[in-house]
Amino acid sequence: QVQLIESGGGLVQAGGSLRLSCAASGHIFNSYTWSWFRQAPGKERDFVAAITWFDGDEYYADSVEGRFTISRDTAKNTTFLQMNSLKPEDTATYYCAAAAVIASRRRLPSMYDHWGQGTQVTVSS
Repeated sequence: QVQLIESGGGLVQAGGSLRLSCAASGHIFNSYTWSWFRQAPGKERDFVAAITWFDGDEYYADSVEGRFTISRDTAKNTTFLQMNSLKPEDTATYYCAAAAVIASRRRLPSMYDHWGQGTQVTVSS
């Protein structure tokens, strides 16, 4: 059983930065994709970024491309989301997720088996 625990959320002013972490316990398969999603109140859970565990290929939503960077530390079973140039519209609860998911479906929350509890990110204007 894989358990994911996020950390690093908080309150930051627009233009600032935060770094989220997602630590995993349990068996991590090389076939897994690790992703970050976010959900604002009253809205759907949206894809933010993904990274393949085996070779580290990165994928981003258009809304965060160039501002956010996803990375992983395979020795520590941890993924990171470095968020720079934050905007008020980035305010949401951020969730990490993991699954063996095919490329064409990696942006769909329903494809993921394992989820963290979420961490709140609030960006003030």
